[in-house]
This record gives sequence, structure tokens and C-alpha cells, in this order.
Amino acid sequence: MGIFSFIKGQFIEVIEWENDNGVLVHKFPAYDNAIKMGAQLTVRESQAAIFLNEGQIADVFGPGRYELSTQNLPVLTALRSWKHMFNSPFKADVFFVSTAIFTDLRWGTTNPVIMRDPEFGMIRMRGFGVYAIRVKDPAVFLKEILGTRQDFSMEGITGYLKSMIVSGLSDLLGETKIPIADLSSSYDELGAQAVDRLQPRFESIGLALTSVTIENLSLPEEVERMIDRKSSMNIAGNLDSYMKFQAAEAIREAANNPDGGAAGTGAGLGAGRAMGQMFAQ
Repeated sequence: MGIFSFIKGQFIEVIEWENDNGVLVHKFPAYDNAIKMGAQLTVRESQAAIFLNEGQIADVFGPGRYELSTQNLPVLTALRSWKHMFNSPFKADVFFVSTAIFTDLRWGTTNPVIMRDPEFGMIRMRGFGVYAIRVKDPAVFLKEILGTRQDFSMEGITGYLKSMIVSGLSDLLGETKIPIADLSSSYDELGAQAVDRLQPRFESIGLALTSVTIENLSLPEEVERMIDRKSSMNIAGNLDSYMKFQAAEAIREAANNPDGGAAGTGAGLGAGRAMGQMFAQ
């Protein structure tokens, strides 16, 4: 919550915000009180403070401690046409924006995405994973996203961001044309490419996409059954080579154990018949 020092009817002298988890933007509760020129502004690490004049973005402050004056409020001073060394109290909206990295944000396909696979043709694919963002340009983010709200939590924007990521990944998968059998070995590369592709869209609303992680890309059960059948057919196609290998191993064992008795003789005869059949083929 915001921590501020004032008595109703007096001027605000301290402006700061102790960031709550999950809160992206917080409006300092100035109410009808005017801010005293010379008031102390404290901006913590991973924060930015923005002063608005009648809804128009004026001055932006990064981490640090400031004593407000016309010298460090140049835009507000110009908008208000203050004379040099203006010392009277003033009114302005003050917003704090968290610039920390928000991690472990979930994305996932609401509906299957139709893809074209070179081996299986048209398929329906689902996927899910996590991503991380931070506010890169607080002024742009405040202008594009906040609107008239007093506070803005991450939950208020995750739906929009998720749709951007799913759309970008769908385009990326369609263009890379990676066969579905090879997708699981390309998750890291696809995530890095997704960050590069989506970065301009995030920057347009003042955000930076720091990472995209693909945890799973899944197929309908009928397609998975087709893959299982194809794998079985591939194994069956190699039975001939496997039987030849087994016959050669049996002959080698019999040759290394000439005194193996009846068991050795039987193994040798069996291996001989197998080798004879193999040569006949």
C-alpha cells in the first residue's frame, strides 16, 4: 500500500510506495491534498514514478530520492507555466510503476491450433508453458494500458499477453515447418525465436518480453496412435536384420564353446540352420 504523510487539509510532504506483490501500477493517494513544493519523493529499486498534469504525462523519475522543485519537474513546470523558483503547493496525479521482472506467467492454447505437418498432413496441436515480462518504458505503458484505473495488477493484462504469445508461436511453428516428431528437441530454440519475434509487439505497449518457455506441445490421441503404429512398423521392418544378428551371435558362441555338450551341439545346429536359411535368402 502507499505510505504517505499528511494531515487532512495540509500539504503532502512525503511521496513513496512500498510495492505490493502482483501490483503493476499504483496511483499515489493524494486525494484533494496539494503537493508541497520541496516534498520528498522516494522511488525504490525496480520502480518508476510518473507525474501527470490533467491526464497528460509530465515528468518521470527513476530509482532515487528527490526533493521536488522546478528544476527536477521541467515538463510540469512548462505545462503549468510556472515562473522560476515557483514555491507554491501544486496538484498532480502521481503513479508508481513496477519495473521488476514478473516471472512464471502462464500461457496456453485455449483451442487447438491447426498446423500442417510434412508427414501427417493437417493436425491439431495444443501447447502450454510460461513467460516473463517487465515494464521497459513506464510512460508508454501508462499511456497505452492503464486508462483511468487507480491500480493495475498483472491479472488485468495476462489474458491479452497470452493471446499475443499463442498467436506468435503459431505463426512461428507454421513457418519453421519442423516435423512434429522433432518438436520436443527444439523447445529451447523455439522459445528464443518467439522472444525475438514478439519483442516489437511488447515494446509497443511499453513492455519487454524477457523469456518464453515451451513446456509441452501435444497432439490429439488419434495422431499419437498413428505415430505409435508407424514406430511399430519401423521396428517390424528391421526384424530381418535383427534375426541375422542373432544367428551370427549364436554361431560365435558355439565356436567359442566346442565342449558345450548337447546344449552346445543343439545351439550350433540351430545356428547353422538359421545361417543356411539366411544364405539361401
